[in-house]
Amino acid sequence: MLPDFAATRRETFPTQAAFEAFAAAFAHALEPGDVVALSGALGAGKTTFVRAAVRARHGEDQGTSPTFTFWHRYAGDPPIDHLDLYRIDDPAELTELGLDEAFVGGSIVFVEWWTHAPGLVPEHRYDVTIEGAGDAPRTVTVSGGGR
Repeated sequence: MLPDFAATRRETFPTQAAFEAFAAAFAHALEPGDVVALSGALGAGKTTFVRAAVRARHGEDQGTSPTFTFWHRYAGDPPIDHLDLYRIDDPAELTELGLDEAFVGGSIVFVEWWTHAPGLVPEHRYDVTIEGAGDAPRTVTVSGGGR
């Protein structure tokens, strides 16, 4: 559980650096088995949030958007799984893609566009909604809880 993020929290970050610092602090409080469901419009910063989290936990920027491959695993302790469901049109596709294997509990899992397959994402999760685009400030709302 994330004690500092246990209640619903909404905060606006005036710069990308401040937004990424928040993502890093959030990531440091996550544990294997935690799932983070990311929401926001195209360009809101979902992938930027994950990249900052990966960098914070693993010390390097290895995060990319998995939109065309659906799933990236970033090695480290713990591993981080990054799923992007933007291109999922039919939840039946999830079975053939094997995306449910990301939730076995040994990694931290970030899921972009989770609403395209709500049955895939566990009920016990952190919901992170990002508002804003371009050079505008980002407003982040975090609710829910981990495992």
